[in-house]
Amino acid sequence: MRRMNAARRLPHRIGRRCRRPVFSNVSPVGWMAVLLATMSAAAFVPLGWHELLAIAIAATSMLVAAVALSLGNTAFSATVEVSERHVAIADTVHIQVTVRNDGHASTVPASGVLPIGTGHERFAIPALATGQTKRIDLAFTAVARAALPIGPLSLRKGDPFGLVRRERRLTERTNAFIHPRTIALAPLDAGIPRDLEGRPSGTIVDDDLDFHGLREYEPGDDMRNAHWLSSAKTGALMIRQYEATRRTDTTLAISVNPHDYANAEEFELAVSAHASIGVRCLSQNHPVTVHAGRRHASPNGPMEFLDMCSAIEPDSDDEPNLVRGILADAAGSSRWFITVGRNRSVEDARRMALALPRGTTCVVLRADVRGERSITRHAGFVVATIGDLDDLPTIMGMLA
Repeated sequence: MRRMNAARRLPHRIGRRCRRPVFSNVSPVGWMAVLLATMSAAAFVPLGWHELLAIAIAATSMLVAAVALSLGNTAFSATVEVSERHVAIADTVHIQVTVRNDGHASTVPASGVLPIGTGHERFAIPALATGQTKRIDLAFTAVARAALPIGPLSLRKGDPFGLVRRERRLTERTNAFIHPRTIALAPLDAGIPRDLEGRPSGTIVDDDLDFHGLREYEPGDDMRNAHWLSSAKTGALMIRQYEATRRTDTTLAISVNPHDYANAEEFELAVSAHASIGVRCLSQNHPVTVHAGRRHASPNGPMEFLDMCSAIEPDSDDEPNLVRGILADAAGSSRWFITVGRNRSVEDARRMALALPRGTTCVVLRADVRGERSITRHAGFVVATIGDLDDLPTIMGMLA
């Protein structure tokens, strides 16, 4: 009985397996060709128009040819290697696509499609014998800041008209980060002095927490810093010296609301200023909390931070008061840099600064491509305007 039931189900299984590739590989254009051939053939019987018969024969011939062209062994494997995943604008990125035939039979020619951002690179994959490899070299120039998706690489086999198409994914997607333009800044030494969690600043002082060495007594020195044991051994009064420590927890926030900026150029200027300050802080091993749109993070180094900056996109739903949205995550920050566009007023800056704890340093940096470099000091905050990224080192030097 079981054998009879299995025998009855066998044709249905075969039918399902045959229908699955047909239905999945025929494109919408192919189904239109099927419908056209069917309707033309059906209409020819009662009407007898030879034009309808010709249409039916032509559509059917195209479908048969499309099916024949889509057949063949396409058991390829592939890898995609990107020369550099972290690049600057104007750099050239080289991509090496390696296609292999790891099977036991020769393959037929096919086409490869590799998405790069919003574009697609298409290339031919020749027939490969068993164990044979084909390498395809591609390249593109980074023209704008972006977190650029590369891949996944897909293999396509079908007819030139797109009636029938077999498609298979060969690799997963990866990203290349095109970093914003940045500019070098002088060290930023502001912060909370004599802090247990602070880092040595390289400056030698007479009173701090990080012991550095000893020196001989000079008139006016505090006798509480005398090291009596060393003084007894050397016969001269020795005074302790310390290395100044400072702790600077920095929060960087940037407005991503496009209405805050006059144009895209101004938005990119703001991102570049935001990135430059963050790279300087992280290079000095200062803890940094960053906020851009819905993303809050604490990057571990300049490269990770620049990758985040590459992905900053305009968002009209951004919180107007940048401080209110992230104060809970950055309550211990001693220094805030808030980057906005020219459309933000001083009153907007004041509302943000009022939400900060007392004693916090707050700099509101306005990107204004038509504005002159300037600094305006207010109670509890400073508004600095830059018209070009080259203005930033001067502005930061004046704020030090």
